[in-house]
Amino acid sequence: MDRVRDLASKKAAVIFTKSSCCMCHCVHALLYDFGASPAIHELDQDTTGREMEWELQQLGCNPSAPAIFIGGKYVGLAKDVISLHVNGSLKEKLIAARAIWL
Repeated sequence: MDRVRDLASKKAAVIFTKSSCCMCHCVHALLYDFGASPAIHELDQDTTGREMEWELQQLGCNPSAPAIFIGGKYVGLAKDVISLHVNGSLKEKLIAARAIWL
C-alpha cells in the first residue's frame, strides 16, 4: 500500500480515477468548483494502475475508483464526498488540508 499512500500524501487533494468513469468526472468537477486542483491518477492509464487498484481495494475502496484523499487521508468514494458536500463539511476539509484557501 505504499504507492497509493505515497501519492496520496504528495498533494492536498488526490483522486484515483478511471478515464471512463462518470462519477470520477463528477467528483473531479466538484473539487474544481471549490477551487481545488487535485492530483488525478487514472488507474486505467497508469502502468502501475492494477497494483494501485489492488492497494485501494485493500483500503476498503470497492469499487476502487473514484477514491478520494484529502490531506493525505482517505475520505471515501463518490457517495462519501457528495455526502460531505451536502452536509457542508467538504469545504472545511479542503481548507484544513490547504487544498483551497477560502
